[in-house]
Amino acid sequence: MKLLLKLSKTVDGVNTLVGRLTMWLILATTLISAGNALVRKIFNVSSNGLLEIQWYLFAAVFMLGAGYGFLKNSHVRIDFISTKLTDRGRNWVDVLGIAFVLIPFCLITIALGWPFFVQALVSGEMSQNAGGLIRWPAYVLIPLGFALLLLQALSEMVKRVAFLRGEGPDVLNSEDSKSDEQKHLEELEAKTARLLAGDK
Repeated sequence: MKLLLKLSKTVDGVNTLVGRLTMWLILATTLISAGNALVRKIFNVSSNGLLEIQWYLFAAVFMLGAGYGFLKNSHVRIDFISTKLTDRGRNWVDVLGIAFVLIPFCLITIALGWPFFVQALVSGEMSQNAGGLIRWPAYVLIPLGFALLLLQALSEMVKRVAFLRGEGPDVLNSEDSKSDEQKHLEELEAKTARLLAGDK
């Protein structure tokens, strides 16, 4: 289990690095979008290449940042159910969800997305728009993004199993892994408890 936890930490580091780099793509997308809009308004000139690079970068943010989002527990979670479960219950739900839903979904998507990327790379597929971009950089985001998500799923599985075996902390209960909604809910519960205690 110690070796698996070390590998998990390495995967976490990789997805943290990728996630932080993709944050800069949001700035790049915004600057390109603003620049393209200004040039279009001032000089009445537009570029399909610049328009397409915006959605390439936007797609990269979501596809490459999915693993980081999972690491930071910022994915959608049904809080009103999960908050009523015990720590072990929440971890068991995650283990089952990762094993039977997330991992198979990632594997299927990688298997289906890889041929599109290879075909576009080999054929040199280009956008049908005049001045558009080559397509393979957009297609490679699918298998690459889901590969990063798959690695993070395996990392999270290791951490959940380590906790259930008593060999690791409960990462779902740490402050860093809590979603903003969870933190807000806990603050509201604490305020409510203080108000009720003050009324007595």
